[in-house]
This record gives sequence, C-alpha cells and structure tokens, in this order.
Amino acid sequence: MDSSFLTTFLLPFSLFVIILGMGLGLTVNDFKQILIEPKAVLLGLLAQLVMVPIVGFAMASIFPISPELAVGVVLVSACPGGATSNLLTYLAKGNVALSVTLTAFSSLVTVFTIPLIVNFALQIFLEEGTDLRLPFLKTVVRLSTIVILPLIIGMVMRSVTPALAATIEKSVKWFSITFITLLVVLLIAQEWETLQLYIVSLSGVTISLSVVTMALGFFIATLAKLDIPSTRSITIEVGIQSTSLAWTVASLPSLLNRPTMAVPALVYGLLMFGTSAGFIALARRQPLVRN
Repeated sequence: MDSSFLTTFLLPFSLFVIILGMGLGLTVNDFKQILIEPKAVLLGLLAQLVMVPIVGFAMASIFPISPELAVGVVLVSACPGGATSNLLTYLAKGNVALSVTLTAFSSLVTVFTIPLIVNFALQIFLEEGTDLRLPFLKTVVRLSTIVILPLIIGMVMRSVTPALAATIEKSVKWFSITFITLLVVLLIAQEWETLQLYIVSLSGVTISLSVVTMALGFFIATLAKLDIPSTRSITIEVGIQSTSLAWTVASLPSLLNRPTMAVPALVYGLLMFGTSAGFIALARRQPLVRN
C-alpha cells in the first residue's frame, strides 16, 4: 500500500471515525461532570496537559536516543489517550463518565497545546537553528478538523436523533476497534524495517513513559483521596497517550512530515497495551471500595 495514502488519508480518517463514535455517546450534560467532580476533572487535565509532557521531555532527555526520536517521544506525551483510554477505563471498572469528560476536554485543548509543545521540543532537541516548525494556526485548523469537528458532529447527531445515534455508536465502536487493529498491522508492515532498527533503542523510553505516567496518575488521584473508580480513570487517562494522533501529526505531509518522529508512537502503541493490560488485570482483582 502507498505510504502517502496511509498517512494522508487512512490515519486521519480512522481518527475522525473514532472521535465521531465518542461524540455519538456524548451530550452537553456530560460536560457538566466538571461541576459534579471538579477536583477529579481539574487534576486529571492538569496532569494530562502539563505534567505528562514534562515527563515526556525528561524521558527524551534521559535516554540515549537521537534528537528526532526525542521529539517523537515528546509528541507522544502531548497526545492524551482519546477513545482508547475510555475503553481501557471501562475494562478496568473505572469511572467511565470521568474518563469521557477528561477525553472530551483534553481533545478540545490539545489542538492548541500540541503545536506549542512540539515546537518547544524541536527548539530544545534540534537546536534553535532548525527550519522545522509546526505552524500554529495551520496545525490548530488541521487538528480541529480531525478532532473537534467529528466530536461536534457526533454530539449533534446524538441530540437530534438519539435512537439513530445510539445504533450507529455501537457499530462505530466495533468498526473503530477493527479498523485501528488493521491500521496498526499495516503500519507495522509498512515500517517493519524502521521498527527493527529502533524498537530496541526505544523500548526503554516508551515503557518508562507509560509506567511513569500511569504511576503519576495513580499518585495524584490517591493523594487527592478520590474514590477507587475515579482513581482508576485518572491512572489510565494520564498514563495512556494517543499513538494514532501522534503518528498523524508526525507523518502527515501538511504537518511535520517526518516519518522518523512517528516511530516512537508506533513502539509506544505496541508496548503500552502490555502495561495497561497489567494495570487492568491488577485493578479487576481489587475491590471497588476501600476497606
């Protein structure tokens, strides 16, 4: 398959469909969750949008990887989990409403924060003289088309035709899971030689990013004395990053157009499911209320 078709069309399309499915399950009332659990939502957003990128910068600086790969690691840390984190929260018996609220809010905000964080990473790791930049306005518009537009379309459909939206939502969820699985297989096949070159050098930094951010989410939620389902939600939301969004930003010709910077997202995506599966298995063995 033509690599440009995969990165220019299939990957953004998959993101659009996944976020549309999330929008089909949302109403304006869901955003009122911030009024119901302001502490949990605000802590989660602070961790996702500020603390996780800081961890990403730290990991990219500590591990001996090339400057381009370091930028790719920071890019991964700048892309909150999306629909994947909602599914994982459900499997972990977490607070799904809180998870969806955090995903929705972070999706709205990251269209602005991603270009700022990535441009700062480019400046730090590729030196000030680099001509490579994410144009702020162009990136905001492009990401809004991929992220915010389908969210709004889904919510409008849910409001106007709730029965139809509920039916479509179920199909979209299964389609998304199947499509993403197929897409990951295609990406692995397409980038197999590159993956073989970098998987060893990137395993340490990507696993560390996953484990440290999950631990950060758990620590913050525990320190704030949130209930167990909310603690699980925060742990997953803070610890799971959107590899498809990171890959899109790195490889899309209209954005960074640097396939090498997309490799950390692919390696992270492969290894992240192992750490999240471990957390889910552990969480499901524990009671939902503290003794």
